[in-house]
Amino acid sequence: MGSVQISEIQLAFGDRELLKGIGYSLASGKKAALTGGNGTGKSTLMKIIAGLSKADSGRVSKSRGCRVSYLPQSGLVHQGIPLVEETEKAWDFLLPDIKRKESIEHLLSETDEDDPATESLVEEHHDLSEKIIESGYYSRRESLEVVLQGLGFSREDFQKHCEEFSGGWQMRIALAKVLLEKPDILLLDEPTNYLDIEARDWLEGFLQGFSGGLLMVSHDRYFLDVTVNEVAELFNGDLHVFKGNYSGYLVKRELELQELLKKFEQQQEEISRIEYFINKFRSNASKATQVQSRVKYLEKLPRIEIPESMKKIHFSFPKPPRSGKQVLTIEKVGKSYGDFNVFKDLDLIIEKEEKLLIAGKNGAGKSTLMRLIAEVDKDFDGVIKPGADVKIGYFSQDIESTIKGELSVLEEMELSAPTHLIPDLRNLLGAFLFRGDDIYKSVSVLSGGEKSRLALLKLLLYPVNLLVLDEPTNHLDMNSKNVLLNALKSYEGTLVFVSHDRYFIENVATKVLEMNTSGPRIFHGDYEYYQWKIGEESREAEQEAANFSGQTASLDKNQGKKAREEEKQLKSKLRKLERESQSLLSEIEELDDEKKNLENQLSDPSVYSDGEKSREVQNRIEEIIRKQEDAGKKWEEVEEELDSIGP
Repeated sequence: MGSVQISEIQLAFGDRELLKGIGYSLASGKKAALTGGNGTGKSTLMKIIAGLSKADSGRVSKSRGCRVSYLPQSGLVHQGIPLVEETEKAWDFLLPDIKRKESIEHLLSETDEDDPATESLVEEHHDLSEKIIESGYYSRRESLEVVLQGLGFSREDFQKHCEEFSGGWQMRIALAKVLLEKPDILLLDEPTNYLDIEARDWLEGFLQGFSGGLLMVSHDRYFLDVTVNEVAELFNGDLHVFKGNYSGYLVKRELELQELLKKFEQQQEEISRIEYFINKFRSNASKATQVQSRVKYLEKLPRIEIPESMKKIHFSFPKPPRSGKQVLTIEKVGKSYGDFNVFKDLDLIIEKEEKLLIAGKNGAGKSTLMRLIAEVDKDFDGVIKPGADVKIGYFSQDIESTIKGELSVLEEMELSAPTHLIPDLRNLLGAFLFRGDDIYKSVSVLSGGEKSRLALLKLLLYPVNLLVLDEPTNHLDMNSKNVLLNALKSYEGTLVFVSHDRYFIENVATKVLEMNTSGPRIFHGDYEYYQWKIGEESREAEQEAANFSGQTASLDKNQGKKAREEEKQLKSKLRKLERESQSLLSEIEELDDEKKNLENQLSDPSVYSDGEKSREVQNRIEEIIRKQEDAGKKWEEVEEELDSIGP
């Protein structure tokens, strides 16, 4: 059981303090979501924990033998060898141990049994053997096959060279490797970005069964709900921890927001009264002392801020033009590229106000069908007939190429928006992550993701009665997704969409079209019904996979049974020390939470203006700091004892 503790982590970029003395601990069994607005330092903090970046000050402490694996958002490329060989590198951390084990075996073959060194060599050999067995090294081929197939690779892919895979599949390779490493602490930065629904579902199950500590950044609400038991929010340089899943965090955050808004309004009223007094009596010599006192008070007053990610933005579509009941009729439609047949014989009627999800694995033809429906691609077999007065709006994954020119973001939107929405453009742009000076950027300098968000917002402001959206949430954060989700739920037109965001799908889809190799299938029900139906069909396959997994686990167990029995007494002592280590970490964490609450109280006028209350709070903070230091020393002593026992 491994653990990581960070203490007083501080980091600044120029005048901006990104992290302000953050403390946090992560150990086996804790599965946490790291959340916060864009630019709050989530990825930076994860890199610091992983040892890839350094803070300005503070400490990162790992328990004895703790292994940490980290998956970044993007940028990893694998090449030169087949997929299966690249994935097998997940066990490279064992290579020094394997080499040492082989060296000991050679020494033992040449050493007399009565030699004093023999006993220590045998013990070391046993420890190394135990470590290698528990890692699953001897069943690694079986394990990597399970993980690769779970993430969407076929057996035919196993011998392909890594450079044959695109960027999204490259990140799947990297994800497979960190999962197979079986680390004590797993750090995942947006692991679902490049996964389809099937791969996400598999990853959910894997993480639910993961016994180590998990810290994860994700904008997929459903995925977080089923995988985490704690939420750590970064805001204004501080880290606030909430117990429970992500939906529970949102409920607590909503209550906090209401209270924060109340305090914010009270503070603004207080500031207005003081500023009125200052301006009124600034030139009055008899009031100079009082004016100066109030000026100093305002300068020192800690200002209450509302997190950008917590601001409520409401958006509704322009009323769509009227259309006939049958919005689109598809008859015997097929699409091929040369000899490659994507799909064929699709029959479908899309009716007014339906919200149709097109589901299926990557490469099943989802985006191809979307282009046919949107009339972007007219080279196909069969007939697609739009209904009366149908006006189509289409968002694709490559729509960023349509955003060109030297206009600013705000000017680009002003040209597209209906007159009645122009006063709300700044709020809408903020909801789609264009905040502050971002709205004055020239569209020519925007990144691909920024152009995609801008194109989506432009489309949503244009009155159409058939929206065709291909992965609309790809470049949005949680708050932006909620704005879009709420707008689509009340949209009076017809929607056809592709998405890999489970929460988004469950709250939007009213009908499902599944694209697969055996042919398209219609499910006349929402996504929950679709999941139930295919779950019934795949029960037998899932049982076989579970049996195989059990056999693999049994193999590792039998191989290590004898060694574990011999080390029972030592293991007992190790577990006791590890429990004590974890208990001390929890105590340090609870003290840190109490300390932060007390520090917040010092910002309350009713406390800092009352000398006695202020002293009581400050004394308690000093007492907590002493307790933290004592607990920290005990933790270090326990870890030293663990180190003395050996690996």
